[in-house]
Amino acid sequence: MSLARAGKVWWGLGILVLAALVFSYFSGAPPWGRGQAEKKALCWVSPKNPNYVKEAPGQDPEGNALVPVYATSSGAKPAGPAVGAAPPKERKIKYWRAPMDPTYIRDKPGKSPMGMDLVPVYEDEAPAAPAGAPAAAAAPGAQKGRKIKYWVDPMDPTYVRDKPGKAPCGMDLVPVYEEEGGGAAAAPGAITVSPATIQSMGVRTAKVEVRPLNHDTWAVGLVTFDERSLSQINTKVNGWVERLYVNATGDPVRRGQALLSIYSPDLVSAEEEYLLALRNLKELGKSPIPEMAAGARRLAEASRRRLEYFDISLAQIEALESSGQVKKHLVLASPVQGIVTKRLVTQGAYVQAGMPLLEVADLSTIWVDADIYQYELPWIKAGQQVTMSLAYLPGETFAGRIDYIYPFLSGATRTVRVRLKFPNPQLKLKPEMFAQVQIKSPLTKNVVVVPATAVLDTGLQQHVFIALGNGRFEPREVKLGVYGDDNQYREVLAGLQGGEEVVTSAQFMLDSESRFQEARQMMLAPQPQEPKEGPAAAPAAGTPAAAPMAGGKTERKIKYWVDPMDPTYVRDKPGKAPCGMDLVPVYEEEGGGGAAPGAPRPPLPPMPNH
Repeated sequence: MSLARAGKVWWGLGILVLAALVFSYFSGAPPWGRGQAEKKALCWVSPKNPNYVKEAPGQDPEGNALVPVYATSSGAKPAGPAVGAAPPKERKIKYWRAPMDPTYIRDKPGKSPMGMDLVPVYEDEAPAAPAGAPAAAAAPGAQKGRKIKYWVDPMDPTYVRDKPGKAPCGMDLVPVYEEEGGGAAAAPGAITVSPATIQSMGVRTAKVEVRPLNHDTWAVGLVTFDERSLSQINTKVNGWVERLYVNATGDPVRRGQALLSIYSPDLVSAEEEYLLALRNLKELGKSPIPEMAAGARRLAEASRRRLEYFDISLAQIEALESSGQVKKHLVLASPVQGIVTKRLVTQGAYVQAGMPLLEVADLSTIWVDADIYQYELPWIKAGQQVTMSLAYLPGETFAGRIDYIYPFLSGATRTVRVRLKFPNPQLKLKPEMFAQVQIKSPLTKNVVVVPATAVLDTGLQQHVFIALGNGRFEPREVKLGVYGDDNQYREVLAGLQGGEEVVTSAQFMLDSESRFQEARQMMLAPQPQEPKEGPAAAPAAGTPAAAPMAGGKTERKIKYWVDPMDPTYVRDKPGKAPCGMDLVPVYEEEGGGGAAPGAPRPPLPPMPNH
């Protein structure tokens, strides 16, 4: 094919393609398929909220791109999140609120105090604004139907104005209403907290109960000897220990058991005297002279009594009478039963009258000394039943009772010693053991009780916060009694009644807010003033006293203006301090003159610029 003919072919193909394009343009369908014509979106909706509909592309309040919605033919599936033959009706926005704080409400879009975009609330979603939240009004933060007393800086309660505006920190002033600002019916220190703040603070409450209160006292005890059962064995004559039958500490002894044999010249003489007295009685007992017979009997009885006083047993005396022979060694028997705790003599030793030989303790009954704290003493009484357990005997308990409460305290531990008494028949309880003691105190009569966590104790006074409902709280002074129920509850003697609701957590933050409110009420309380002629000085920026309030205050005469952070920076007119804050006024009654004795000294007089 020649070049000229090939060129004509290409020109012909080009003309055909151009004609097809022109035809498709005017017919509205591309030449490669009429079923794929471009579709037109009916509306645009949010992918997260199908109720958020717009007529043009854009973003929803959360920043998500809107999705188009197309019309579909009969029997076809929808091409988007919503289907309709026509765009849905535009929804009416009622107000805008902060996404993290439902009480922060505005009548137009903007930013929340946290920097987040406000989200809309529609008519069909919220027929009324949240309780306690400011409604959308001309002034941001104002609620309809409630009388505003004044406007205050949310970060500085001393910055008060009589109309809405901006605080020095840039935030909107918030309204304080008559029922919140310390009205006639409000108790001193009463506060109102929004539901969102209550939730973020973690405020919890509990009911005041009227019921019996019990108490379990736990203490560490020390097992000791029963001092009433301690004995010391000695001899009443001088002599030598010929044989020692109990020769080890810890040996058990019985009453009447032989302890040692002793040779004593005094005992030998006493035996000889008794034998002579018996012979004399035998010879003179039948004498016709009654005085001689009676004297012989008295001499025999005295000799026998002397042997008894030397702790010679009756069996040995009877053996002496029957044999008629003097014995060199006599045996001393134990007068008590128990365990030898100390051995103070050895075999062959010379002993003197009154010298201690052995110490014996009866362990069938033992004592336990326990230390009790002062605040637990009202629950402790002599005769109460106690339970004791030991670490070396797990699962086993011992029952006893309170034997005595000592009438003095330990200076080191500031505790009171209580003596407990326990039977010890199997000798499981050994002196110097440590034990865990539980003292169960009897139930009291019905009393008013509150959780111990609800009490704010300053040392001199005790307070609780009463939940009045609708976010209102009131501090109240109470008089408290003893702890009970494992120190979880306290008895209330005065100040509360059963059924009232008290705050059990976050009351320290409520106490701080209550003190702010009380201080604000004191600052804003009207003070009687003599009327002054002429116009008063202009109010200062940043002073509550100079701002006219609902109900009105008599204007006070300003003496000078001072830097709130530097009392030496004084001016004769309002302005700005070097730190950028507004100067605050000092009034005649505050700056000296008729000030009460002991009042704070006023700032220095006006000084030149520095």
